[in-house]
Amino acid sequence: MKKFGFGAMRLPLVNSDDTKSIHQELLNQMVDEFLAAGYTYFDTAYPYHEQMSEPAMKKALADRHERSEYIFADKMPTILVKSAEEYPMYFNSQLERTGVEYFDYYLMHNMGKDRYEKTQRFGGFDFAARMKEEGKIKNFGFSFHDDAKTLERILTEHPEVDFVQLQINYLDWDNKIIQSAKCYETAKRFGKPVVVMEPVKGGTLANLPKEAEELLLAYNPKATPASYALRFAAGLDNVMMVLSGMNTLEQVRENTKLMDEPEPLSEPEMNLLSEVTEIINRSMAVPCTACGYCMEVCPKNIAIPGLFGLYNNYKINGNFSNMYYNRVVFDKGKASDCIGCHQCEKNCPQHIAIPDELKHIVEFERK
Repeated sequence: MKKFGFGAMRLPLVNSDDTKSIHQELLNQMVDEFLAAGYTYFDTAYPYHEQMSEPAMKKALADRHERSEYIFADKMPTILVKSAEEYPMYFNSQLERTGVEYFDYYLMHNMGKDRYEKTQRFGGFDFAARMKEEGKIKNFGFSFHDDAKTLERILTEHPEVDFVQLQINYLDWDNKIIQSAKCYETAKRFGKPVVVMEPVKGGTLANLPKEAEELLLAYNPKATPASYALRFAAGLDNVMMVLSGMNTLEQVRENTKLMDEPEPLSEPEMNLLSEVTEIINRSMAVPCTACGYCMEVCPKNIAIPGLFGLYNNYKINGNFSNMYYNRVVFDKGKASDCIGCHQCEKNCPQHIAIPDELKHIVEFERK
C-alpha cells in the first residue's frame, strides 16, 4: 500500500457555491487516474459535502471497480449520534451509501474531550469492536482534533485501536492549540500508526504569502509549495498514510508523481520551512506565549491562552474554528464570561490588554 491517500472532503464541484454539486464525471476520471498510478486508499466521512461524498464515492468506486482494487476508509458521524441504538443505524446506512460490504479502515470521527465523553457513554468503541468481530471493519481507529493529553487518555483507555488519524503539517507542528508534534509523539509512544490529514492545511500551505512563496521559489523554482508540505508529512517514520483532498486531475497527477518516491526534506529545506512558518505567524494578533499565568488569577477560569491561540490562527488563515473553540472552553470559562477585573493583566509577562483582546473573540461566540 503506497503512502498516499485520496481524501474525499474537497471533491470537484459543478457549482463552486454548492458543496453538494459534485462533478461526478471529473471525480470518476480522478479516481481512475489515482488507481492507475498504483494508489488505492480512499477516505471519506458521512458529513462531507453535506452528506453527498459517500454516494459520490460509491459511483466512482463500488459501481465501477472491483472491491479488491481499492482500500476504503469511512467514519462514524459522532456529532449526530444521540444514543447507542443509532450506531448500527448510521453504520448500515454507510455500507449502503458507499456500496461496500466492509470497511478496510473505520474511524470514530473527530474525537476530542466532548465527543469522546459522549462516545464512551454510548458505547461507541464497543460497537466498533463488534463490527470488527463480524468482519465489517478490518482496522479500527479514530480521527482526532484536540490536545495531546486528551489523546493520551483515549489511547490509555482504548489500547485496542489499530491506528489514529491526526492533523499534521509543518505550520501546526509546534502550534499550541493543534499540537501536531505532541500528538504525533503520543501516538508513536503508544505504538499506533498515524494517518495524516490536512498535510497542506486546507490549501494554506499551497497558497503562501508572497514573501514565503518567493523564498521557496528562490531555493528550487521547480518545487511547488504543496510539495514541501506533503514531503514533511511523508517523512515522519510513524506515518502510514498521508491524505490529500484533491479536486483537479492536475493535482492527482502532481501528487501521485511526487509521492511515488517522496524525498525526505533536507536540513536546508527544513530551515526554509521554519522561515516560512515565521512569515505566516507574523500576522498573529496577540503576542501570547501561553504561559498560563493569567489563568492562575482569573476568577472565571477563562481559557485565555487557548482562546488567543484560536484567534491568532484565525488572523493567519481567516478561519475561526468553532469546533476548537468548544474544546478550548470545555470545563472552562468563555471569552464572554470576562468581568473586566484586569487581574490577568497584572500577571501577564507580555503585558497584554487581555480583557480588550477577549472582546474580539466574543464576536465569534455570537456567530
